[in-house]
Amino acid sequence: EQHVKINRHEYREKFNAVRDILSPVIDVRMPDAGFYFWQKTPVSDQDFARGLYDQYHVTVLPGSFLSRETEGLNPGENHVRIALVAPLDDCIEAASRIRSFIEQC
Repeated sequence: EQHVKINRHEYREKFNAVRDILSPVIDVRMPDAGFYFWQKTPVSDQDFARGLYDQYHVTVLPGSFLSRETEGLNPGENHVRIALVAPLDDCIEAASRIRSFIEQC
């Protein structure tokens, strides 16, 4: 259906734009599916999310909130989920702010 094709195209645009902005400062990998970047953080995921929000007003979800500890390890720890559900211009602005935050970490 046409709306599905449009939606896929819009997400490709968002992923490519955000990847281009963030790739100079972190290893960004395109997901196989979905509308999130699952990103490793240079500091703890909770500190990263809190600092990014406090300083740049961008919300990401700490990965440790999305998984359970098993055998002393939390597979989401030191990762954040970056959702690309906002319009393209908003995603570009948020990615620029995330990059500035990473550069100061």
